Amino acid sequence: MSFTATDVKTLREKTNAGMMDCKKALEQAKGNMDQAVEILRKRGLAVAQSKAGRTAAEGILGHYLEPAGKAGLLVEVNCETDFVVKTDDFQKFVAHVTERVKAEKPKDLETLLGHVKEDLTALIGKIGENIQVRRFEHWIARPEKEVVGLYLHAGSKIGVLVVISDPEGKVTTDAAKEIAMHVAAMHPGYVRREEVPAEVLDKEREIQRATVDTKKPPEIQNKIIEGKLNKFFGDCCLEEQIFVKDLEGKKTVRDWLKAISPTARIERFVRLQVGA
Repeated sequence: MSFTATDVKTLREKTNAGMMDCKKALEQAKGNMDQAVEILRKRGLAVAQSKAGRTAAEGILGHYLEPAGKAGLLVEVNCETDFVVKTDDFQKFVAHVTERVKAEKPKDLETLLGHVKEDLTALIGKIGENIQVRRFEHWIARPEKEVVGLYLHAGSKIGVLVVISDPEGKVTTDAAKEIAMHVAAMHPGYVRREEVPAEVLDKEREIQRATVDTKKPPEIQNKIIEGKLNKFFGDCCLEEQIFVKDLEGKKTVRDWLKAISPTARIERFVRLQVGA
């Protein structure tokens, strides 16, 4: 069975494979379009399997924020080289995965991968690099009680989601974004000191005790240790960090937020960094 240039074009549109690959597939299938599609899909799967073991440490974060701050998402898609990151095919795939998370609301990564498996396999076959959908976060605010903030650092390599409860409705998405920007810059480990695990706190107390002069009375040693722990909380807890945009370098993130809305409270945050 023969085929025409139009058939090659049609196959390319169906599979997103390269022009020469489509021509070869049609030749192998003797012009049968369905068989050619199957050949290309099998070829793409074979390429994907051969690339699976290669390191994919480059990539970008797909993102979306509902305009009123009622939902936000981040999804990390990796590849092997920064060159591929900039290609239209990779960018379109990231946008497609982001849209699937938004629309389908998958419960976990396995479910998401089930939605995009064929597109992912085809893209690997076309580009020739290992491409992975690594992780995602999709947060939906409680109606009229919470606002989601999103900040994406230049190059889409670092992204932050933050959820703020705000019964008075005074915290805007821009204000929530400011806190997300702070998280991107200062990399806190916890929202507040009550969330620091006991084992982490015990280890820090042990470290600080080793630095205290043992000749001092025990009560003085304990006061010094507690003072050092307060500094530790100030370093690792978002609420107690000095807000990066406070010009005087005195106001904490909690103080800055309370000035906007006294009843507002940071509920949670996540910071994703490509390859980290």
